[in-house]
Amino acid sequence: METNVFSHKPVLLSECIEGLCIRPDYTYVDCTTGGGGHSYEIAKRLSGNARLICLDRDTDALSAAREKLKDFLDRITFVHTNFSDIGSVLNDLHIGNLGGVLADLGCSSYQFDTPERGFSYMHDAPLDMRMDTDGGLTAYDVVNTYEEAALQRILYEYGEEKFAPKIAREIVRAREIKPIETTFELVELIKGAMPTAAKIGGPHPAKRTFQAIRIEVNHELDAISPALKAAAEHMVPGGRIAVISFHSLEDRCVKNTFAELSRGCTCPRDFPVCVCGKKPIVNLITRKPILPSDEELEENPRARSAKLRIAEKIQPLT
Repeated sequence: METNVFSHKPVLLSECIEGLCIRPDYTYVDCTTGGGGHSYEIAKRLSGNARLICLDRDTDALSAAREKLKDFLDRITFVHTNFSDIGSVLNDLHIGNLGGVLADLGCSSYQFDTPERGFSYMHDAPLDMRMDTDGGLTAYDVVNTYEEAALQRILYEYGEEKFAPKIAREIVRAREIKPIETTFELVELIKGAMPTAAKIGGPHPAKRTFQAIRIEVNHELDAISPALKAAAEHMVPGGRIAVISFHSLEDRCVKNTFAELSRGCTCPRDFPVCVCGKKPIVNLITRKPILPSDEELEENPRARSAKLRIAEKIQPLT
């Protein structure tokens, strides 16, 4: 696919750059490079001695980013991988001066707006939803092979869909007749399983189900906590981690992981001295998430659910 069709407007851009407190001679990682919007602003603040490591699971994204960042290629390393592998990447590259990490979670506008990728319930396309098109599991596999109980659990846990039992039952019933192959076929099944009142007003009836299946296909939530802990482990004191989430499940993972990393002694209160030896690893820069401004929402309505949380490294993991 041509890189010039890749379009993704970076969310909370100025807030992220300000929050990272970029130091020009350190190494930075963009865990979810996308079209390179955030990476561009980081790269232009780095000296020629610094390095920016750009990770992404989507080869289309990396191709687009290479084009956007062509003026800074002397200081950039591109890696086609899941951001959950950040620890291994940093070890392989022998990085000892990590100054900051940015993660912009979820799907890009490009992925949603490219029909053949199968992420959107607004376009008819084969059921796919893979961020990494070289990956194995697809939305087709989930919809057509998972047992009813597993489908119900995924829709409820990852989509917070209250009609999960009815939707799962309808999917299983339909696929016994023929495989469910396209996004629009799935949308119609979802609509048919929901009461009329639930389809009037509010978000699209398929929104929660598509979110749930996408998260399952890409194991999105599984990557967050390990990646943030690995980033904190490798960070130099004063380094910062900035994470943008787009739904409550992501934000909860980020919030809970930052809380865990910022927590000190866990000994019972009646212990006279600490025996656990646990010390806080980060300070929370944002007690409450930073939200997009009214001006940004007017320019980019897709930013409406974005939340930014930032933490700062205070000491190495022990």
